[in-house]
Amino acid sequence: MLTWGRAVRIFVCVPPTDLRRGFDGLAATAQTVTCQDPLSGHLFVFFNRRRDRVKILYWDASGYCLWYKRLEAGRFSLSAVASEQDTVEWDLPQLTLILEGIDLSDSHRRRRYCRPGSRGATRE
Repeated sequence: MLTWGRAVRIFVCVPPTDLRRGFDGLAATAQTVTCQDPLSGHLFVFFNRRRDRVKILYWDASGYCLWYKRLEAGRFSLSAVASEQDTVEWDLPQLTLILEGIDLSDSHRRRRYCRPGSRGATRE
């Protein structure tokens, strides 16, 4: 089980990515598409055209790490993501639900208490 802290941001590359790319190719894509530094320690998520495979690239203290998942049946549902965007930012619960096969298009987040000034304080 992989766990990340609340400070980790998750950037999703919306256009399909050639998942034959390795560490350096995905890092270059992360920098180009998301305009973020791949050495930041944040997660960069890439899906293939059929949406049955996903790679997550991140940097830890000693180098790049790559997490890869291939579905034997079905696809990841990204219907909640606007296709005209090149990149979107998710939070950890969204990523977890997508990886578990839950379609977020019909779901909505209920208002929760957040400390003023904290990340996500205006979410509903």
